[in-house]
Amino acid sequence: MYLAIFSLVALVSTASAIGNAAVVNKCDDPFYLWSVGGAIGPMQVVSPGGLYAEPLHRDPRSGGVAIKITAVDNGLLNGAAQLIFAYTVDGDQVWYDLSDVFGEPFSGKRLKVSSNGGASIDWPNGTRPLGSQVKNTASTDDVVFVACA
Repeated sequence: MYLAIFSLVALVSTASAIGNAAVVNKCDDPFYLWSVGGAIGPMQVVSPGGLYAEPLHRDPRSGGVAIKITAVDNGLLNGAAQLIFAYTVDGDQVWYDLSDVFGEPFSGKRLKVSSNGGASIDWPNGTRPLGSQVKNTASTDDVVFVACA
């Protein structure tokens, strides 16, 4: 299954030496996301079965990028529970993490972050397990978050 997702991400990537950060919605409902670094990007609606992807990059102002996901429309601006899929490109490595704030928007649903060469982050019940969630891989790899995995 994850091989198919990485293949799908490869289709949307450009011919470059950098990987992609991707978000896949396998849930029954849409969710809403924003790519946030030194500025907040426009809201994206990810429909069931949908995909959002961006090339891995280092934000020149903040250093890292947080893809903030809510279960409600305009949730970033109204204090809704947020899931944060964050990454930082550091030369030939990318460090990635999963966290939440203001609640657990995917409680009861499996969440997973995978890459071709790094360790996975797995939240079987949609809630943060104990311990560090920070992982790393080569910056040429795709890093894929799947909701309702």
